[in-house]
Amino acid sequence: MALPRMFRGTPVWGVLAAAALLTGCSSSQATAPTVVATTTILGDITQQITACAGGTSVTLMPNGTDPHDFAASSQQIALMDDAELVVANGLGLEAGLTDALASASADGAHVLEVGPHLNPLPFNGSTTTPDPHVWFDMERMAAAAELIGTTLADTTAHPDYRECGQQVADRIRAADTQVSAVLESVPEGKRVLITDHDAFGYLAARYGYRIAGSVVPSSSTLAEPSSADLAALAAEVRRQGVPAIFSNVGQPGALASAVASEAGTHVTVVPLYVESLGAPGTSADSYIGMMMYDATAIADALNQTGDSP
Repeated sequence: MALPRMFRGTPVWGVLAAAALLTGCSSSQATAPTVVATTTILGDITQQITACAGGTSVTLMPNGTDPHDFAASSQQIALMDDAELVVANGLGLEAGLTDALASASADGAHVLEVGPHLNPLPFNGSTTTPDPHVWFDMERMAAAAELIGTTLADTTAHPDYRECGQQVADRIRAADTQVSAVLESVPEGKRVLITDHDAFGYLAARYGYRIAGSVVPSSSTLAEPSSADLAALAAEVRRQGVPAIFSNVGQPGALASAVASEAGTHVTVVPLYVESLGAPGTSADSYIGMMMYDATAIADALNQTGDSP
């Protein structure tokens, strides 16, 4: 078979090298994902939508990653530049990705930050700072699935994405009924949360709970509490008589354990999946699975009598 004109007179090794280069470029273009999502939670929802419609998606953050300080590699930035859509949480959650997302947008990528579209709650009574942890309200995340599907349909001109987004939203709403039932099994007087950082405002607002305090009084895990903060929280644990402090399974729980010990009561530290899904094969390896796991862990801990040693 004759060589293409561009390769005629070229040594065999040169032909092979050029062919490999062309193959690599073609493969890169063919495998460019339809969507790049930042967090594992958004990645799961996005993957369900793209799989339904025949597209592909990539999630930047590995399981167990703290989204507050995650930074993208050069290869991941290139993926964002090539994707049809980049889906981010926004509201300051991905602080380490601020520059990368801005760069991708400047280079022509369509960046969708879902948080600002979900009627975000103010953080801890602030009138100016929104709480980024929108996924702890499952109705908001159902709306996020619809938004992602609609945006993909508009961006790619493939209407199937809109219907797939609606299907994922319907599954989230159905699961929300189950999560609500689990959380409502806790008597109203016991629906008190003390957590390792302020991430549960949406859960409290939607499911009728009250936040009594946090080990790190901030929406970010990067903040550091003072010894006075920890002492005050230990006193609050004693005053409230709560049986558990809820910590992030992906972060060291030393501070939460110290508060529980300082409280001098029979308080357990209960790990929850807060800002990342669990590893593949665990019961929290999907958004719905994570919410059900956390709801069950919260209900089981708060339904304790608190009288056992």
